[in-house]
Amino acid sequence: MEALGRESRGHVGYASSTTAVDPADDLVPLLYKDFRATLFAQVLSLTNHDRQWTEDVVQETMIRAWQHSDTLEREPGMLRGWLLTVARRIVIDGWRNRRVRPQEVALDIPENAESADRADSSLAALTITRALGELDAKYQSVIYETYLAGNTVRRAAEILGIPEGTVKSRLYTAMRQLRKTLGEVAVR
Repeated sequence: MEALGRESRGHVGYASSTTAVDPADDLVPLLYKDFRATLFAQVLSLTNHDRQWTEDVVQETMIRAWQHSDTLEREPGMLRGWLLTVARRIVIDGWRNRRVRPQEVALDIPENAESADRADSSLAALTITRALGELDAKYQSVIYETYLAGNTVRRAAEILGIPEGTVKSRLYTAMRQLRKTLGEVAVR
């Protein structure tokens, strides 16, 4: 009875049950057992300690070893040298590809980030300005002196020539009217 073997160099090989086990099947576990740690350490230094890239390079190196298993010298010193050379070439190709590819730009850098959309703040300012325009002049002046000019209640009272208590009560009434007007605008 014949069993289907692994594909090698474009043709399918058949092995009989009396034939020895495919040497490629033993090679990959041997490589991982004997050379993975050394290979990983060497590649890690070549990739500037990028662990993800290092693991990708080690995996690609093992795949290439499996693909060339029928021609590889099985002597440990030769295998180690072959693996390290292949890994180094993969890393060099990676560095070349990174130089050719445009550099990635972080979006959190202010000069590269999108400019803020000011439509919402402009609309809010317009709505508040219209609501202030609907207030009586005595309420407008109190709002202006305290909120817009940044004066204290005492200073606003001196500027307007009215008592502090009157400034407070007008301010309270003005804010209630503004909230009512702005609430109606929000519902529309």
